[in-house]
Amino acid sequence: MMMNRRRFSAALVAGATTSSVTTLGLAATSAPVAARNVVLVHGLFADGSSWSEVIARLQAAGLNVTSVQNPLTTLPDAVASARRVLARQDGPTVFVGHSFSGMIVTEAGVHPNVSALVYVAARAPDAGEDYTTLAKKFPTPPASAGIIFDGDEGRLSEAAFLRDFAGDLPEAKAKVLYAAQWPFHKALLVGKTTQAAWRSKPSFYAVSTEDRTINPDLERFMAKRMSAKTIEVKASHLSLISHPDEITRLILEATGQRA
Repeated sequence: MMMNRRRFSAALVAGATTSSVTTLGLAATSAPVAARNVVLVHGLFADGSSWSEVIARLQAAGLNVTSVQNPLTTLPDAVASARRVLARQDGPTVFVGHSFSGMIVTEAGVHPNVSALVYVAARAPDAGEDYTTLAKKFPTPPASAGIIFDGDEGRLSEAAFLRDFAGDLPEAKAKVLYAAQWPFHKALLVGKTTQAAWRSKPSFYAVSTEDRTINPDLERFMAKRMSAKTIEVKASHLSLISHPDEITRLILEATGQRA
């Protein structure tokens, strides 16, 4: 029998592992309104199925969940894809992005249906900010050296994917994810956000402390700058797969659920 929403939320909290998550602070923005919809967006080197572990848990909690298939072509294309999904939601919606898709959450998160934002080891630029310039203020993460291009399409080498992207997953599972890797276009990386939704929406951030794709200190900087409710997860860049309970709890909090 499927748990009802309240029981599932309580079960997640009861099952928390104190060793893997550290809560840092509360968002300075107002508390989120109750929401029954969650829209998820994936980043580079992945597709919408990367959210599968989290989707199952959110659905068990009674939420309506949609995982956007990011086209990975240009930032305007990616934002437009997400906006179409946001427009279909029937009320307050928590908008969640992993990795590169934090750019999409930052830009499209101003949509009136969006009640709160969740960043999972994600980019969180300010309006008009050059993310590449911001990232250069911190040591370059190892995964950057593993990006290879075939013409205008980029992807991670298998060695970099297994070591620097999915480092805390069982090798067999990481290899399956590598096989499904979706290439991105060079044009995607030059896009800049024109607005910053985190300046007006309640925001939440999950820092991956073992991240080798985005520098964890850069993640902490962005989370602090947006006054996000922040947790630290002892995980690789793919915390949404290796620690889905922790990521689900953060999203549930953004929906206004309380244990």
